[in-house]
Amino acid sequence: MSDLRRALSDIGDIRQQLAAGTLFRGFGPLVLCVTGGLALMTAAAQAIWPELADEPTSYFATWTATAIASAVLVGMEMVARTRRHHGGLADAMLFNAVEHFLPVGATGALVAAILLFFAPDVSWLLPGLWQMLVALGLFASTRFLPRQVALGGAWYFVAGASVLMLAGQTRMLSPWAMGVPFGVGQFLLAAIIHVAFEGDDDEDR
Repeated sequence: MSDLRRALSDIGDIRQQLAAGTLFRGFGPLVLCVTGGLALMTAAAQAIWPELADEPTSYFATWTATAIASAVLVGMEMVARTRRHHGGLADAMLFNAVEHFLPVGATGALVAAILLFFAPDVSWLLPGLWQMLVALGLFASTRFLPRQVALGGAWYFVAGASVLMLAGQTRMLSPWAMGVPFGVGQFLLAAIIHVAFEGDDDEDR
């Protein structure tokens, strides 16, 4: 029985090693474009209806709802595409992807909670910090995504630094400080994924 357990454990380790060395094909360009569109629409809604952005809590509640909707859409597509393209490695590939992005998401949520509850006067830092955290996650993801994804990471890094500098002058929360970086960033990632996995897109039609 112990030999059987050892063999199953060895098989699990092999599957994890194979997953770690395989390009993850769970992201599709269409849903990434949709999330970019959601970011721009959220910014436009906050610009039209200032009550959605006049306080830090309402500002970030709106963006949190957008982030959750985007995560649900991306997650549903990830599961479907991973099972379609990776077969028996699907579970290991999904775990590998979530394992890389979960710390970034958890850190962003924790930083937001701390600033909003204990230092709301500096909550203007959050948009730029979130964008730089996304950049770090994308740089780390080049281990299992096309290396061109680093271009998306560079965009988010530069955008985050720029937003921090601009917000530092006004100490105000702007809808477009979130909408433009995330809108453009998601469209850029969609283009990168489309070019890298063009054959996958044809297969999905």
